[in-house]
Amino acid sequence: MMTRVFKNAVLIAVLSAAAAHAQAYFFMQMSDPQFGMYTDNAGFVQETINFEFAIATANRLKPAFVVITGDLVNQSGNRAQIAEFKRIAAKLDHSIPLYAVPGNHDVGNEPTPESLAAYREQFGRDYYSFRSHDMAGFVLNGNLLKAPGKVAEEAERQEKWLASELAKARDEGVKRLVVFLHQSLFLENPGEPDKYFNIPAETRGRYLELLHKYGVEHVYAGHYHRNAYGRDGALEMITTGPVGKPMGPEGSGIRIVTVKDGVFESKYYGFGFMPASVN
Repeated sequence: MMTRVFKNAVLIAVLSAAAAHAQAYFFMQMSDPQFGMYTDNAGFVQETINFEFAIATANRLKPAFVVITGDLVNQSGNRAQIAEFKRIAAKLDHSIPLYAVPGNHDVGNEPTPESLAAYREQFGRDYYSFRSHDMAGFVLNGNLLKAPGKVAEEAERQEKWLASELAKARDEGVKRLVVFLHQSLFLENPGEPDKYFNIPAETRGRYLELLHKYGVEHVYAGHYHRNAYGRDGALEMITTGPVGKPMGPEGSGIRIVTVKDGVFESKYYGFGFMPASVN
C-alpha cells in the first residue's frame, strides 16, 4: 500500500513538473540603457527616467526573467553612470532574475584584458548560461566576436565554452536554446557585408555553424538602437531597440517574448504603448 502511495506521489510530481514546463511564459529584453548617451556623458537624467520606467514595467508584468543586452553605460568605467545603472537595476523585484550582457561601451570597442577585468569586477561574468522553464539561455560577450585582437585567448576560451555548454544542454534534454549578445550576428541576412552593427563575416559564419549544429533557433541582440529582423534557416536573429536614446522611428522601449508550446513570439513596445498584461 505504501509503495503504491509512493509511486502515485512520484507520478503526480512528474506530471506537475511536466505541466509547469508546458505552461506559457514570457521574458523581457531590454537593451542599451546607456547612461550618458543623450548628453555625451554630461549627465543621465533622461536615461534615469527611461530605465526606471522599464524596471517598473517589469515589476508590474512579472516576466520569467529580464535580460539587458549590453551598453549598460555610455562611458566605460564612469563611476557615476555605473552607480546609477546599479541603483535602478536593484529596484527590480528580487523574484525576477536579471541577466546583464556586456556591450562595446561597457568594455571598449577593442576590449583589453584590463577592460574585461574591470567589467567583471563592476558587473560580474561577461559570458555565462542560465536556465528558465524549458529553455537554456547563453549570454555571450559579443565584443570578443567583434574585436578579439587584444583578447584572442579570451575569445577562443568563450567559443570553446559555448560549444561545451550547448552540448551539455542538449545532452540534458533542454528543449529551447537561446543566445543573447550585444552585437547582432547579422541584421537582416547572414550574407550581408561587414558593418559596425554586425559581427564580421568569418566569425559570424563560424558561430552560425555552431548554433545550427546544436539547434539554436533564437538569438537576441541590441547595439543598433532600433529594431531589425533576420533569419538564417531555422534561426531567427532579432535586434532590439534601446531603453535609452533611440536612432529609429520605434523610439525607446522594450521587447516582450512569449513562449507557448515551443513557439517564440516577440513584440517591441515603445514606452507609450506598454501592455496592460501579457497572456
